[in-house]
Amino acid sequence: MGDELDVTLYIGGRYAEAEPATVRTTLGSCIAVCLYDPARRVGGMNHFMLPEATGSVSDPGRYGGYAMELLIGDLQKCGALRSRMVAKVFGGGHVLGTAEREDSVPNRNIAFTREYLRDEGFRVVSTDVGGLLPRLVKFETWSGRAFVRRLARPVATLRAEEQLHQSSRRAVATTSLDFF
Repeated sequence: MGDELDVTLYIGGRYAEAEPATVRTTLGSCIAVCLYDPARRVGGMNHFMLPEATGSVSDPGRYGGYAMELLIGDLQKCGALRSRMVAKVFGGGHVLGTAEREDSVPNRNIAFTREYLRDEGFRVVSTDVGGLLPRLVKFETWSGRAFVRRLARPVATLRAEEQLHQSSRRAVATTSLDFF
């Protein structure tokens, strides 16, 4: 469109407003759900970290159940009808290089999201979940289009390279040099 807002979401964030916006986020093991009402041409996105909270909740948007209800409510305030909303789901990557277990955070996030959307009657029109790479997601709230770019290297690889770089810097710093 050209004159839409540009919004960046972080963990626990969500965006749904009547005016057009391009919403962006970066995901590792977290999940972003984009909901869109094609008749009203309004959509939104959330970014949550865990499927459910344990104990008291200071930031409900960080947890799947709360994040979904908050996003749905915001979209309804914009005139969207729950019965018309379609979903796109992203994230749940195993980016830390740990073994993939059924009870891992990424797998729990993916399972929660699939179950929630199925149980609540939302039609999922696209997904890009799992794998080893983090993702950059861009969502156009007025068109419902989503774009995903996977980052070139897993975060664990980047972390290992940084540690190698740091240790090589320490080795250089401790080497004595004789000047003539």
